[in-house]
Amino acid sequence: MSVLVGKKAPIFRMDAVINGNEIVENFSLEQYLGKKYVLFFFYPADFTFVCPTEILAFQDKMKEFEARNAAVVGCSVDSAFSHWKWLQTELNDGGIKGVKYPLVADLSKTISENYDVLAGHYDYAENGDSIFHGVPQSYRGLFLIDREGVVRHQVVNDMPLGRSVDEALRMIDALQYFEENGEVCPANWKKGDKALKPTQEGIADYLSN
Repeated sequence: MSVLVGKKAPIFRMDAVINGNEIVENFSLEQYLGKKYVLFFFYPADFTFVCPTEILAFQDKMKEFEARNAAVVGCSVDSAFSHWKWLQTELNDGGIKGVKYPLVADLSKTISENYDVLAGHYDYAENGDSIFHGVPQSYRGLFLIDREGVVRHQVVNDMPLGRSVDEALRMIDALQYFEENGEVCPANWKKGDKALKPTQEGIADYLSN
């Protein structure tokens, strides 16, 4: 598994569905450079079971992400047409209608490969045919990208394991606190808690209180 933390987030231009109903071409995270933080997450597939709980949970917290100047973008190996159909489907029918943030179509699986979250790999058979080993879907990868396009946090879950949206918000808070104050955030830190100066004296002061 590649560690992308500290590196520029891989660039892509792919079809996506935005605003819950509009298919656009050449969608890219580059539009946020210098402007917004990006919470970019992968999920295995449309019309599944754990995935809608996560996608809807991110939508439910959109005001909190917006208050932190953070864009949320989802991605799976489905087509833009599959995303669009799922976005038009009512919640009680297994859909995600009401989700407004972009969903990127990684039909070629190249984005998942570049972020190293694809659950499998391509190989060649003896006759030269290309074959895929594993499940041609993405693990539940999540990447926090700063305004300079650098990955500052990543976590990857196996497919049955849903993620914590509150933890994603906490990591944005921690990054922004560090950027604004130069202090580092200790274990279980949350917004409003005391942080510490990255010195021996700072650690001693933190542990003494």
